Amino acid sequence: MKAYLTKMRGGRYRRDNIDWQDACWSWAGAFIGMSAVAWLGEQWLAHQLLLVGSFGATSVLLYSAPESPFAQPRNVLLGSMLSALIGVGCFQLLGATALAASLAVSLSVLAMQLTQTVHPPGAAAALIAVIGGPQIHALGWLFPLVPVGIGCVVMLVVAILVNNLARHRRYPRHW
Repeated sequence: MKAYLTKMRGGRYRRDNIDWQDACWSWAGAFIGMSAVAWLGEQWLAHQLLLVGSFGATSVLLYSAPESPFAQPRNVLLGSMLSALIGVGCFQLLGATALAASLAVSLSVLAMQLTQTVHPPGAAAALIAVIGGPQIHALGWLFPLVPVGIGCVVMLVVAILVNNLARHRRYPRHW
């Protein structure tokens, strides 16, 4: 029991110096990526919803931690779309209920692990499919493609272009 409790103690947090140049690259990527997704939704899709909350977390991974396994293209695209699909299925079967939300998140975690496409914002996409409200629910089975799939592709293209402009960054690490 003592060993179990000792694991919860954690260690000291060591803060490195802030790399302002790296932070500016992250800001630029996040701004351009989200702007591109928002613009596409307004112009090309005639005000169709293209922004979803999970894209904020995807931006953190793509532009601030591009070396993370969770930020690689396969994980971003497939993990998000698979999770959104699971979320839509849970909503279709159980409605916007606590059980549907719980199943959507837990099943998306399971599916991402089994397919080796873990992308934490994917679980948020599953949850959004259940609790997103009438505008999201109206999309039905289209939700995994529009906005999730298209939005992820746009942000991935921006990540590839912006992250490789910086000399010290390389993206993607693998496909």
